[in-house]
Amino acid sequence: MTDKVRFVGDPVAFVVAETLAQARDAAEAVELDIDPLPAVTDAAEAAKPGAPQLYDHIPNNVALDYHYGDTAKIDAAFAGAAHVTKLDIVNNRVAVAPMEPRVALAAYDKASGRYTLQVPTQGVSGNKVTLAKILNVPNDKVRILTANVGGSFGMKNVNYPEYTCILHAAKVLGRPVKWTDERSTSFLSDSHGRAQLIHAELALDADGKFLAVRLSGYGNLGAYITGVAPGPLSLNTGKNLASVYRTPLLGVDIKTVLTNTTLMGAYRGAGRPEANYYMERLIDRAADEMGINRLTLRKRNFIKPSQLPFAASSGVTYDSGDFQGVFDMALQMSDHAGFARRKKDSRKQGKLRGIAVGCYLEATAPPSGELGKITFEPDGSVKLTTGTLDYGQGHATPFAQVLSEQLGVPFEKITIEQNDSELVRFGSGTGGSRSITATGTAIVECSALVIAKGKQAASHLMEVSEADIEFANGRFTIAGTDRSIDITELSRRMREGEMPDGVPSSLDVDHATKDTPSTFPNGCHVAEVEIDPETGVTQIVRYTGISDFGTIVNPMIVEGQLHGGVAQGIGQALMEEVSYDSSGQPITGSFMDYAMPRAEDIPLMAVGDHPSPAKSNPLGTKGCGEAGCAGSLAVIVNAVLDALSDYGVAQIDMPLTPERVWRAIRDAKPKAA
Repeated sequence: MTDKVRFVGDPVAFVVAETLAQARDAAEAVELDIDPLPAVTDAAEAAKPGAPQLYDHIPNNVALDYHYGDTAKIDAAFAGAAHVTKLDIVNNRVAVAPMEPRVALAAYDKASGRYTLQVPTQGVSGNKVTLAKILNVPNDKVRILTANVGGSFGMKNVNYPEYTCILHAAKVLGRPVKWTDERSTSFLSDSHGRAQLIHAELALDADGKFLAVRLSGYGNLGAYITGVAPGPLSLNTGKNLASVYRTPLLGVDIKTVLTNTTLMGAYRGAGRPEANYYMERLIDRAADEMGINRLTLRKRNFIKPSQLPFAASSGVTYDSGDFQGVFDMALQMSDHAGFARRKKDSRKQGKLRGIAVGCYLEATAPPSGELGKITFEPDGSVKLTTGTLDYGQGHATPFAQVLSEQLGVPFEKITIEQNDSELVRFGSGTGGSRSITATGTAIVECSALVIAKGKQAASHLMEVSEADIEFANGRFTIAGTDRSIDITELSRRMREGEMPDGVPSSLDVDHATKDTPSTFPNGCHVAEVEIDPETGVTQIVRYTGISDFGTIVNPMIVEGQLHGGVAQGIGQALMEEVSYDSSGQPITGSFMDYAMPRAEDIPLMAVGDHPSPAKSNPLGTKGCGEAGCAGSLAVIVNAVLDALSDYGVAQIDMPLTPERVWRAIRDAKPKAA
């Protein structure tokens, strides 16, 4: 083979053996003749003329030069602004580090020419189609099975090279082949997240009203372009930047650049946390520079309920929300008014205390259709088949709640099927906080079809006109009488009896919805931190999150999703960062080098809801899975900066490790003196 090795972790050989020990011995026998090449790991450096080129056909390593916005109008707004705030912000690269590393089991059936792959993923249908293209075989020659998934956050929804290798090996050897990743190699080969270098600017008039916001900079793609990577670094960042504020103009100019680093992919939020982070950092800085209270500046720029639906400068239209109401609830629940007293108490103990309030809004995954299949089983249970996939979200419970509400079927009688591409013929999988909206819509539409079929059958069995049949609480009833039949009993009689022409023989429905629009979950988080100035250690001592997730189907699951997202935000804000040396060698290759938040780092959280049901779907739901990340990054960093303002520190980049915070204090002390 003659080519380049483009990053540490780039696969160059594949070894198959009976045991792991044999495979390792064989791998040691593989000889590689590699000439050293210069490396570049920084996206801004990689885009400069003369930088090492990863691919001859991609000049300056720029794979995508993304532009959004009316440049002339934006330039004019900035030129006429009373004040312009500018910030250079590093959005640090993070490793996904799921609970379980990747694993796959491949098999090949010679008689049918069919491949089967058992692999943790985020959706079997879409990945089946992609894998069939990679293998250059028809879709029906590939089957994907997924069992429980120990964490993914976007990372496992990729067909990695190892999967193709073991499928070919299974075909050649005529027996199943298994591959299991290890933690050290997962740091090298699993897709990473975030990794942007951004220059952000906010233009305001003399009263603090926002005139325009713009971003420019670089997104790091790593050495290869995954199917989703350019989006979070460019499109999604722009789509979510305007947030809950009346911002007439918005511009984004981001180059996504190839570097000698691990490939980039989606990571919880995929552009949404990034955009909200930039906006909230700008707002706090602008308030300080203009001498306007940070809360007041936000209030002056909120989109008002009377202005909804609101066509945002990001190109999307918000259909619902009460952003001021969410904000007010967050201030009250967090006891923001009592902060001065708590700060005074911290000072007595030699600690610095800071507070930050930050809002966020997300545009969930773009419009996509979804499978809804309802099957009435002979044992009286009802099976729901969906194209989304549960990899920790707890789909079975809320989906069953919705179906039970629609059809009156007992909750405990409902099962869910998501993990076999043989049964799931369609669907975009789980991602982008879309599942309850997309699958919920499919359940509602399928249920309507079931009821329509049931009315036909019930009218035949009870010998009345179909127009006289009513449905409620799981029973088909002749209007104005007590004659009725339960939906489960009706299904049994339809299946076992002879139905005449024109009358359905079962209640089963297999239906694919049309595109379900994006929703716009939003919220307001408040964080308080204490910093030990002698060590730089930051502790989050109070945390409040108020959310507008529209209609909430299962409050416990939603609260858990919020907590998990905030925990990941805490990790990125305070400790997580993938680092490389000048030669492209990863410095953070294990948990000895890469810090992850532990239970003691996660504060008790006060959470509340201020819902405004979405108008774009029948349930009124909005996504929640990525909201914790979207809300937490900015308030943690801004709270630390608020605490460090005693020393005049106005800028610090994630992660806010004790060493960085301590050094910022030490560097600022002479200035303060």
